[in-house]
Amino acid sequence: MRTVKEILTGARAAARTLAVASTEEKNRALSLIADGLLENVGEILRENTLDIEAARERLGAVMVDRLRLTEARIAAIAEAVREVAALPDPVGRTLSTVVRPNGLQIEKVAVPLGVVAIIYESRPNVTADAAALCLKSGNACVLRGGKDAYRSSAKIVEVIRAALKKAGLDENCVNMPEDTSRTSANELMTAVGEVDVLIPRGGAGLIKSCLENAKVPCIQTGTGICHLFVDAAADFTKALDLIENAKTSRPSVCNALEVCLVHERVAREFLPLLKARLVDGRKENPVELRLCERAAAIVDGVKAGAEDFDTEFLDYVLAVKVVADVREAVEHIVRHSSGHSDGIVTENKAAARTFVAAVDSAAVYVNASTRFTDGGEFGKGCEIGISTQKMHARGPMGLEELTSYKYVVYGNGQVR
Repeated sequence: MRTVKEILTGARAAARTLAVASTEEKNRALSLIADGLLENVGEILRENTLDIEAARERLGAVMVDRLRLTEARIAAIAEAVREVAALPDPVGRTLSTVVRPNGLQIEKVAVPLGVVAIIYESRPNVTADAAALCLKSGNACVLRGGKDAYRSSAKIVEVIRAALKKAGLDENCVNMPEDTSRTSANELMTAVGEVDVLIPRGGAGLIKSCLENAKVPCIQTGTGICHLFVDAAADFTKALDLIENAKTSRPSVCNALEVCLVHERVAREFLPLLKARLVDGRKENPVELRLCERAAAIVDGVKAGAEDFDTEFLDYVLAVKVVADVREAVEHIVRHSSGHSDGIVTENKAAARTFVAAVDSAAVYVNASTRFTDGGEFGKGCEIGISTQKMHARGPMGLEELTSYKYVVYGNGQVR
């Protein structure tokens, strides 16, 4: 078993060679990775079945689904890798050029970050997505996955490393420690000079641990306490469709809806329709409504507790609150949102403008589902995480967010 130190030493050497690899070399490797994933579907699914069997005792049905791979999901992962290959190479782009009065030409040029470490939990698709994005952006990566998905992720990494070798690239461009304990995570968090950027991707506990303990630069990805506000001028049919999609299409992901705010002028008419759609009309997985006092006076449900408007449920649970107007909706979001994705449903352009201007989240929606906050849906092929910070990267992180820049200065003997 390679130690984290040995892995990082190999990754650093691989990063130097990958930084100067041509676009064609990287794209060929990505194509071979996609082919390898499809060719090894059976083996990946066998390992995934073992993961699921082991996790059933610890995880609920929704989280098990988050872990589960199918032939269709693996095909989608392979397609995402091909989409990354088809995107423009971010490395070597000239971001700006300035010619000074003394004749110096100063170019700002995009370069890889170097060695990127990703600590994540039980979503094996992250393994391929992160590897593909790091490879195309010229970064070596260390993928420290969680124990629940270890077998699946390890098999995917095995396929990726074989493809890299076949493509003539250093297989240490993509690495996965066998150790899934806190020890390996702490080693990555404190690997100053060896890890250039750490990206945690998971629940609130993981992200909090990385932010508190990391000594290397860390990009904060956030939990998804996502809101939709149903304005007085909302189209009810549109609102119900958006809420159902955002809450139930895949409740275990970070862009799923957790809180619905409803304008008091339409609450008595809208809330019964919402209950009919999400609760009474769903034979499988009805949604549990956690209601504020005003909402509970209109429809039946569970009385909202003190923490319900600050919780990422990741389940078929929706907190519901009646608010006076768009300004109170904004005030609630400012207090309780995780800054991930929040939206308004309205046909009133003035209300939409107010909401968009006042809500400072990574993605702000008008009449659309929060489920679109995703690298693939944003045209990035896939994502390495959803950043909720404001420095360098924000929202779905793709190729451009995995680069930094340097200044290249051309002269003709100038001295200062």
